[in-house]
Amino acid sequence: MQMRTAAVVHLDRLRHNLELTRDRYAAKGADIIAVLKGDAYGCGIAGVYPVFRDFGIKRYAVAVWEEGRDLRAAGAEDEEILILGDTFPLQYEKLFEYRLIPAVFSTDTAEALSRMAEERGETLDVSIKVDTGMSRIGFAAGDEAADAACRIAALPGLRIHGMFTHFACADEDPSPSMDRQLELFLKTAEQIEKHGVEIPLLHAANSPATLLHKKTHLDAVRAGDILYGLNPVDDGLWHSMDFKEVITWETYVAYVKTVPAGTSVGYGATHTTDKETVIATIPVGFADGYRRRLSNRGCVYINGCKAQIIGRVCMDQFMVDASGVPGIKPGDRVELLGEHFGILDMANMLDLNVDEVVTGITKRVPRIYTDK
Repeated sequence: MQMRTAAVVHLDRLRHNLELTRDRYAAKGADIIAVLKGDAYGCGIAGVYPVFRDFGIKRYAVAVWEEGRDLRAAGAEDEEILILGDTFPLQYEKLFEYRLIPAVFSTDTAEALSRMAEERGETLDVSIKVDTGMSRIGFAAGDEAADAACRIAALPGLRIHGMFTHFACADEDPSPSMDRQLELFLKTAEQIEKHGVEIPLLHAANSPATLLHKKTHLDAVRAGDILYGLNPVDDGLWHSMDFKEVITWETYVAYVKTVPAGTSVGYGATHTTDKETVIATIPVGFADGYRRRLSNRGCVYINGCKAQIIGRVCMDQFMVDASGVPGIKPGDRVELLGEHFGILDMANMLDLNVDEVVTGITKRVPRIYTDK
């Protein structure tokens, strides 16, 4: 290791997941909208954008305008960038500055954007968000959304780029809930079209819907988790699909010592050795995103050998029982997430979503990029 710790982003795996999504799972004719929210699910937007660009991705989705700005700074020039969440009114100018496509779910918002577009002498593309059962953001499916779309289509300075919804239970198969949502969404689109308003792009499928429900693919799929090798479906099914986790995480052994039985370890003395024990100190902690809940339960792999965490994970360090690691010494490589103990393993151990694991790796951990 040439640094204290690093999250290693394997670009070859990202390309593999993109190819798998396009060739096996996305319906013929459905475009791929690459989702880069959460700083590309912890991978770093600037670091992964060239892979998407070279693959030919022309549409992206982010959660907030700042991520759109970062994507433009990474080199995205003509690509479409959709914002899936809200934009604070004082930041509407950023939508024009960075040529972003906001989600619109309020006619007040649409009218404000229209006024700003007219003042600037520009046209802003907007995307209509429809709530079909998530109860998050969006015009209510049916008459409310149809009426709103007609009003927005008539506003000067705005152009409807597309319309989308989000499924609550797409990871289920069958999914009656998702079926109802899809039906509401499509009926709403029909209502709008009957009023003479064109919706160029309809999209509803998130990652689980992309994998399990081709009828939802419409004009495009919003692929997020699956591109980064993060499981959005049943574990057993996932293991048969050949997606690869893009991020691994490593560090090194900072210190090694042997202590006798009866030695307490860490804050609160929550672990006491019951025999002579080799303790290795690892220079990573919860300020890096290594969860404190792994205290006395998680594990790492040192030179391919398992070492159990003992004591509490501290802000910047934690300790492991390295008695089973032959010849351990300071400087040895430590796998925090990787071949032996992956993102899904950690998520299951801590009862977390896989996205929480990768987006929780803090900015203090450098991202390095490799093709192997």
